[in-house]
Amino acid sequence: MSTVTLSIGPKTYQVACADGQEAHIRALGAMIAEKYAQLGSARAPLEAQNLLFAALFMADELDQARKRLAEVPEPAPAAETVDPEAIAALQSAIAALEADLAAAREAAERPASPAPATPQFDLFGGAATPDPLAEDIAARLEALAQRAEASAAALEAAAASA
Repeated sequence: MSTVTLSIGPKTYQVACADGQEAHIRALGAMIAEKYAQLGSARAPLEAQNLLFAALFMADELDQARKRLAEVPEPAPAAETVDPEAIAALQSAIAALEADLAAAREAAERPASPAPATPQFDLFGGAATPDPLAEDIAARLEALAQRAEASAAALEAAAASA
C-alpha cells in the first residue's frame, strides 16, 4: 500500500492506495481540486459542503457524458465470414470486364477504314454513312460501362453486408 497526499482547497488529505496507483489518484485529486476552485467566492463555511459541491460538479459532468454516450449508436458488428460464392462471382465479373476492356482497346487501336475522298454529309452535319467500326466500339464501350456499373453495385452491396 502507498499513501498519496492530495491538496484540495486549503487542506491536504492523505489517501491510501494500491502500489502503482499513485499517479492515477493524484490525477483524480487534481480533478476534484479543479472543481473545488470553480466554487470561487461561493464557498460554504464548512469544508465538507465545499467538497460535496465539487463532487456534484463532477457527477453532473459524468451524467452528461453518459447521456452523450448513450446517444451514440452501437457500431455494426464486423462480419467474420465472407461468402466465397460472392467473391468468386465478383472475381469472374472482374475478369469478364477486363476481357471486354482489352477487346475494346484492341478495336480502338485497329486502323480505321480509309475515309472516302469526298465525304457526304446529311443536312444536320453528320456523315451520311455511319462508320461501322465506330458504332461497334461505341456499343462495346456502352456494354462495358453497364457491366462495370453492375459490378460496382455488387461490390458495394458485398462491402455493406461485410
